[in-house]
Amino acid sequence: MDVDPTAEWTADKLYTEARVALDESNWTQAKDYYTKLEARYPFGRYAQQAQIELIYANWKDGDAAQAVQGADRFLKTYPNHANSDYVMYLKALATLNENDGWFAQLSGQDLGERDANAAQEAFDILKELTLRFPESRYAPEARRRMHQLVLAQAKHELRTAEYYYVRHAYVAAIERAQRVVREFQNTPMRDDALLLIVKSYEALDMHDLANDARRVYELNKGKEVKVRRELNHS
Repeated sequence: MDVDPTAEWTADKLYTEARVALDESNWTQAKDYYTKLEARYPFGRYAQQAQIELIYANWKDGDAAQAVQGADRFLKTYPNHANSDYVMYLKALATLNENDGWFAQLSGQDLGERDANAAQEAFDILKELTLRFPESRYAPEARRRMHQLVLAQAKHELRTAEYYYVRHAYVAAIERAQRVVREFQNTPMRDDALLLIVKSYEALDMHDLANDARRVYELNKGKEVKVRRELNHS
């Protein structure tokens, strides 16, 4: 029978060793110590902080599901905790099931359907963070990442529409391109989506609808030119 070397450790000792493991990126060891600390001293002075750091350790260790579950449990138990904004931020990162570096090139990547759904969930979490905690230290970064997520989702929808168009599934192409125009109208993908709608209607010999979409495209481009001129003369 194996003897647990931590069996006689105090809460202070468990937390200290857990922090050392965390700082050394020894996620497995950190998770073990935090879990024992939470189980043995659920009402101690380190209990809440240990839960937060365990969420972080799970995320860094690639255990996204456990990180999300831990975040949900913490936010439900301590809805007004001083670090709720940080826990929500971690939950958004874990929801994407990716490490922090994924955001850096997010708008340039192709999203699969799973990634697109995760991106939407993460966006909603970050939005809630900015609404509930507008002065949070994490709010500016949350807003920046929300912008990246919007670009990634818009690009995903546009490329899906293009996929259908190439395969002559013009109705499906129109539906996905219309979603870009409707839900992501402030992104650079909007105009490409409008042109794809024009081409799809023309392929279907629906020339009136193609002309309507072309007029919207030209109207949007005209507005952009006007804005640029005004900025150049301001």
